[in-house]
Amino acid sequence: MIRHILWLDCMAAAVAGVLVLSFAAWLSEWYALPRELLSFIGAVNIAYSCFSFSLAIRVRRSEALIKLLAVANGFWALVCLGIAATFAPVMTLPGFCHVLGEAAFVAGLGILEWKWRRQLLVAGEQGVSTQPIADQ
Repeated sequence: MIRHILWLDCMAAAVAGVLVLSFAAWLSEWYALPRELLSFIGAVNIAYSCFSFSLAIRVRRSEALIKLLAVANGFWALVCLGIAATFAPVMTLPGFCHVLGEAAFVAGLGILEWKWRRQLLVAGEQGVSTQPIADQ
């Protein structure tokens, strides 16, 4: 799984971004959220997918960029929690579940990317250990 996590990250963000942007008007009514907010969420997902894709296609990756990716996931999870808290009184249950689900998903990815940051420095199985490196 380690060697595929960046691909999972970029593909999930791309799919989420395209779907949210494509259906922003419909989702706005269904979720009771402003269309502009949903368009922003979709655009952020697309931008993020481009960054994670740029890492996924590399054979060698900078540890600083892997760390940035993990921190960005954590930051976006906090933004999603903020959106959920701000709009909880007006948003529908499906919208609430979507935003909280995205927060949980990206937080989980961020944790795994941080935990496996050194293993992600080289793509594939080129002598890279599959055991997580403990934080020092």
